[in-house]
Amino acid sequence: MSLEPRADLGVPELTARVVRVALPKGTLAVRIREVLGPLFEDEAFAEAFPARGRPAVSPGALALVSVLQYAEGLRPAGR
Repeated sequence: MSLEPRADLGVPELTARVVRVALPKGTLAVRIREVLGPLFEDEAFAEAFPARGRPAVSPGALALVSVLQYAEGLRPAGR
């Protein structure tokens, strides 16, 4: 698998506004995304992938989802 880094364009403005209105105190997931999201840029994982091959799923997104699963006490599927 190869890595085609995806740019983190952030949360769309309309989505962010809806979340702020619907959940004024925020949520754990929102706080984790705000604080840890920048740590999981795909470029940080680039050395782990060869230059050729089928594109991989975004490793940054997978890492962030793993943190969210852990924070919520969820176990990975199949376990």
